Amino acid sequence: MIADAVLAGLPLVRLTDGTGRVLAAVSPRAASLRSLTVRGLDIVEPFVTEPDAPGMAGATLVPWPNRVEDAIWWHNGHRHELAMTEPELGHANHGLLAGDDFAVLSRDETSATLGAEIRQPQGYPFDLDVAVGYVVTDSGITVTTSVENRGTEPAPVALGAHPYLRIGSASIDELVVSVQATHAYRLDDRHIPRERFAVAGTPWDLTVPRRIADSPAHATFEQESAAGVLVHSLHEPNGDRVELWADDDYRFTQLYIARELPSDTGPRLAVAIEPMTAPPNALRTGEGLRWLAPDERWCTSWGVRLAT
Repeated sequence: MIADAVLAGLPLVRLTDGTGRVLAAVSPRAASLRSLTVRGLDIVEPFVTEPDAPGMAGATLVPWPNRVEDAIWWHNGHRHELAMTEPELGHANHGLLAGDDFAVLSRDETSATLGAEIRQPQGYPFDLDVAVGYVVTDSGITVTTSVENRGTEPAPVALGAHPYLRIGSASIDELVVSVQATHAYRLDDRHIPRERFAVAGTPWDLTVPRRIADSPAHATFEQESAAGVLVHSLHEPNGDRVELWADDDYRFTQLYIARELPSDTGPRLAVAIEPMTAPPNALRTGEGLRWLAPDERWCTSWGVRLAT
């Protein structure tokens, strides 16, 4: 059950399916999903007591997910220096709105839309309007992100989200993970992709469900030539299954296992399955970027559900 809460003066947006079987809490900070409960079972890690969720839990990542190496990229012969938001590794991480408060544009019992603007911040000379819509379903939640280019030049955009999945009080070590992907990227010691390879026949093939303990702790996956909805899951071997589904725009997926993620119930092992429309370092490599024309609007959806 989601308790009434205000995050340091920042009110949570509380949603329900109308029956009380599905409850969600969304924070304006990064338009982040902070709690999702289905039939009394937590299916994302709950973070409803602090304004900034640890590990970027539930955050919307725009206009790029993950990292930009050295916080530097080039466009039309110009070098752009982004704010270095991950100084320990020397990168710009998680886009431009991870620390910003979105405005609540509309809401009712079952849905809410939050919005924010990007207006040529350091290192990103473009203007975007961003809206994130949450709709509670009978088994979880659907999240639709839209981005509109409000400038006069094409703008490079990639989207992502950072949910941590769970199944009630079950220990993550006991669970099995699957990721729909044909390829993976090995990350270097600064978490930048360096080698892409086919996963078939390797321990990285998570289309064959594997225990969390036997899975890579930090990796980028890709479903090549995605067509249709992608479905990734976390499940008990003989019990409940939580699914993260995503439009085929989200053909990249980041798997990240946090060893001791602080939560409302204390530090615990946690697993993030992050839908992304581009891999890490996309602003530098160009891979997966969507170039929005002036006044063009792009909408994508993903969601989390308790499968029956």
